[in-house]
Amino acid sequence: MPLRWARMVAGLLLGCLSVPVEVGYLVAAGLCVAALSGWPAARRTAVRGSRSGLRGLTGFEGWRMATFFGEPTPREYPDRRALGFLSLRLMTGLLGGAVLALLGYGARTVALAVWVWLHGGRPDGIAPRGWIVAYLVVACAVLAFLVLQGIHAVANLERRLGRWLAAPNEREAFRRRISELAATRADVVAAIDDERRRIERDLHDGVQQRLVALGMLLGRARRAQQPERIDALIRQAHDESQRALEELREVAWRVYPTTLDNGGLPAALETVAERSALPVRIDLDLPGALDRATATVIYFIVCESVTNAVKHSAARQVTVQATRAAGVIEVRVSDDGVGGADPAGGGLTGLARRVAALDGRLRVDSPAGGPTSVIAELPCG
Repeated sequence: MPLRWARMVAGLLLGCLSVPVEVGYLVAAGLCVAALSGWPAARRTAVRGSRSGLRGLTGFEGWRMATFFGEPTPREYPDRRALGFLSLRLMTGLLGGAVLALLGYGARTVALAVWVWLHGGRPDGIAPRGWIVAYLVVACAVLAFLVLQGIHAVANLERRLGRWLAAPNEREAFRRRISELAATRADVVAAIDDERRRIERDLHDGVQQRLVALGMLLGRARRAQQPERIDALIRQAHDESQRALEELREVAWRVYPTTLDNGGLPAALETVAERSALPVRIDLDLPGALDRATATVIYFIVCESVTNAVKHSAARQVTVQATRAAGVIEVRVSDDGVGGADPAGGGLTGLARRVAALDGRLRVDSPAGGPTSVIAELPCG
């Protein structure tokens, strides 16, 4: 905490010292451009030079905000916004200077009071009265409170200015949104293709093989002559048909669980917990109704994460938490396994694509040695 306050004070001090430079630059650039208004070629040269200086000063301010206030440095911004940013920055710089002046005045007062206290009186030998000492203590305490609040408030103003400078204009916002939607659409198509391939693989390697074995058993039963042999083959065929039905049911569950439509998300997640080989503790705090798309994504997040924990983590327990706050649903699936999950793996990549399709965000925290947490943040109305 003291380091944070020291960084804020240093940032305000540097911003205060840069005010005269920025004022001088803006005045000189404005006068130069105005003086050359009758010479178009010279004026264009002056405008280009002023833009370069403007971007240099704005870049310095962005570095200062990133270094001392933790505000990301903007990369692209229009020149008009940079000019408005510097104009507003002058006011916050002066305000920061006033706050720092109060800080210096308070430090001087405290130093003087300590000197008087240590030396038993003022330099002229007159001892301070008790009410004067009490007044100084109270005044310094109030001033310290005001200065701290002022430092925090001016630092917040600086951060807001940095966000305003970095915020895209309407055209840039539309361009970024179009790019995001195009990338999301491509991810959704890729996720659907991956799901189709996985379903085809499950059907080919699982259900189809069971059905082939079932047909072979029934064929052998038709060719058999002994009644005992026929009964044994029919029992094997019956067992094989049951296993084929179980695998077909598993594939159907991976495609879409009908429990979501019949019992809602809690019932579907309870089914996941019942079918899991590990104990799964579910804690849902999702007041209000969920739309079908969001509930489906939450289900697949939990299902895939639990499956990964059973297969790879050597965990003893899995915990599922889902909460809704401030228009965001946070889903967290944690296990106490060995960690080391790869976010670029096929299953987690598919989950990230599903979450991105709803403008959400997926994070995987899985250090070596564990534990592993899969966190998804989904917007909700």
